[in-house]
Amino acid sequence: MKKRKEPSPVLTYRGYYRESWDLLRRDPLAMISLVIVLLLVIVAVFAPLIAPYDPDKQILSQRLMKPCMEHWFGCDEHGRDILSRCIYGCRISLSVGLVSQIIATVIGYFMGVCAGYFGGKVDAAISFLVQVFSSLPDLLLAMALMFALGRGLVNLYISLGVLAWSRTARLIRGTVLQLKEKEYVKSCRVDGGSNLRIILRHLLPNCIPTLIITITMGIPSAILSEASLSFLGLGVRAPMSSWGDMISASRAFMGSDGSKWFYSFFPGLCMIVAVIAFNTLGDGLRDALDPKLRK
Repeated sequence: MKKRKEPSPVLTYRGYYRESWDLLRRDPLAMISLVIVLLLVIVAVFAPLIAPYDPDKQILSQRLMKPCMEHWFGCDEHGRDILSRCIYGCRISLSVGLVSQIIATVIGYFMGVCAGYFGGKVDAAISFLVQVFSSLPDLLLAMALMFALGRGLVNLYISLGVLAWSRTARLIRGTVLQLKEKEYVKSCRVDGGSNLRIILRHLLPNCIPTLIITITMGIPSAILSEASLSFLGLGVRAPMSSWGDMISASRAFMGSDGSKWFYSFFPGLCMIVAVIAFNTLGDGLRDALDPKLRK
């Protein structure tokens, strides 16, 4: 009798993601969110080509001009075009969300896989760190880190990335605890495979769906955290435009009559659209990639 040939892992993963894409396409809200996210990425990448004006150019004669045909979103207190600043603010928000989540994912994966794979004292130490970071208020800890590091885009990446790794580590630890009992992991260990080979070759590919979901779901949290820090004056440095910084600057010009509503409305609208789009896309990806939800 001929021995049955096992399917190639590459083909297996390829079929898995093809099926996941088919499931995602059946979710209309997820597909609409995917289109919005792609549009936001295009706006962020091609901001210099899309923005109608220089976001830092000041024209005092157009100070606090209301929305019109020339300036669709109006102008701020320095006569700068709000639409152009919102477009460049999209670049800041998406870069903070993506880079900080990549940092958190790298730290969280290796911490989680070490806790789940090695167990014992390593698991106890890492689980203690996860509990400590999870128990601290994210915004207060982010404020403390920004006070220590100082304002700046790179410091935002580091601060928000350090804050978010614990959630990723907790999920990866639970996944690895199940995967390390699989037959192919035990066979690799018996054949003399190193721990690094098992972690990178056998555990990492099976953790990729979880990592994709955590990155997508973590980006809106990072966007809101960046906006909160910028609102408190701990975000990016001037003259860089940020949605949270624009909303913070608009407080002094709102007034009781609400005539300057446009100053805070449009940056806030951009933030709401981005957060809802990423959250909805994350829900769709979770439904499509999670084998338990498939069943």
